[in-house]
Amino acid sequence: MLLKDEVEMLRRVPLFAKIAPAKLKLLAFASERLTCREGQNLFRQGDAGDAAYVVLSGTADVLVDSGESEIKVAEVEQNSIVGEIAILCDVSRTATVRATTRLEVLKISKDSFLDLMNDFPDMAVEIMRVLADRLNHTTMELSLARSREHAPAS
Repeated sequence: MLLKDEVEMLRRVPLFAKIAPAKLKLLAFASERLTCREGQNLFRQGDAGDAAYVVLSGTADVLVDSGESEIKVAEVEQNSIVGEIAILCDVSRTATVRATTRLEVLKISKDSFLDLMNDFPDMAVEIMRVLADRLNHTTMELSLARSREHAPAS
């Protein structure tokens, strides 16, 4: 894929929509393109958070280990971003992301991601919105999963 195609794909990600094309070109150039096969983990819960990933194509499940099982808390698809929580909070990965189809991603290093946020404060506000929405969704999914685990068997 050409650099201009990667820039175009980055522009489709709501988080990057308002960023100047020249800056996106630098971001795409500094990023690494990776492919995962179906069933392969992009990263695992507990791994070091060294990068964020933009999904160029494919889908993946976001799974949280509850101690007894893995709970699917979300699904990611084209034009979404994953892995940014570990960068922003400087913590290990909070979930496992496993490809459910062939998955192509652009790996954005922690430094590149933080530089972009520094240069574009609007992006930081948008990230807060995305994270708040995700937190709300994940909390609901975990609550549902826990209530199913503790429900009496019929």
